[in-house]
Amino acid sequence: MRKSLATLAGLSLGIATILSAHEMFLKPRSHFLPPNAAVTVPLLNGTYSTSENSIDRNRIADISLMTAHDRTRYDTATVTARGDSTFFRIESGSPGTSVFGVSTRPNQLKLSGKEFTAYLKEEGLTEVIDARRVAGISADSASERYAKHVKAILQIGNDRSDGYAAVLGYPAELIPLDNPYSVKPGGTLRVRALVNGTAAAGLALLAGGRTPGNARLPSQSVRTGPDGVATIRLPRPGHYYVKFISMERVVGGVTDYVSNWATMTFQIR
Repeated sequence: MRKSLATLAGLSLGIATILSAHEMFLKPRSHFLPPNAAVTVPLLNGTYSTSENSIDRNRIADISLMTAHDRTRYDTATVTARGDSTFFRIESGSPGTSVFGVSTRPNQLKLSGKEFTAYLKEEGLTEVIDARRVAGISADSASERYAKHVKAILQIGNDRSDGYAAVLGYPAELIPLDNPYSVKPGGTLRVRALVNGTAAAGLALLAGGRTPGNARLPSQSVRTGPDGVATIRLPRPGHYYVKFISMERVVGGVTDYVSNWATMTFQIR
């Protein structure tokens, strides 16, 4: 019995480690920044709370700061790694609401059937689970080619602008339809999910975050409508994230699935 429990605990820990290693978030200490200031934005590759490892520069495809007026692209010289985290040095720019984004090149992983199913459940990808069951391949191992595309909505100075709605053109992307910095605690935020530039209907969006005291905010799971839009509740002040995964099966290729991950972070005061 003890051996069985130990084996089960080890398997659960292994699955949890694989799942957490997938998530990536831009998580500045504050999303409210002074204008025209040098700032450092941390990137966590693991969970919203803990980074499991840093990102190699050669994996980064794009680093951009988008305002309502223009787009500034940074090269990887702005990237440093300290311990398990990655950091980006940027200039905050002129007052307004802006978007900072990072996109990675694809990477590859392979999971056992049990690990892959656990990961799909964790991310709300029930349609992939159902399709694998119908195809009779639920127990089969699966290889996945994935890339991550992350954004932080930043408020520079006091002036609000429509820069929050900027589209960076990443393969997977979340676009706020409201300015997060015009929303008060207890309000809602509409977001649109784009996959390859097209509104994605029926996607599972997961949301959560941390309060100013670092307590966990309630988790949310919503589906996008026909227009790719879903509404996120913002019950309390804090740092929020919204995320989704777009996954497609590949038949006869070198990988079984191709996925693109999108996350967006912002802050409510």
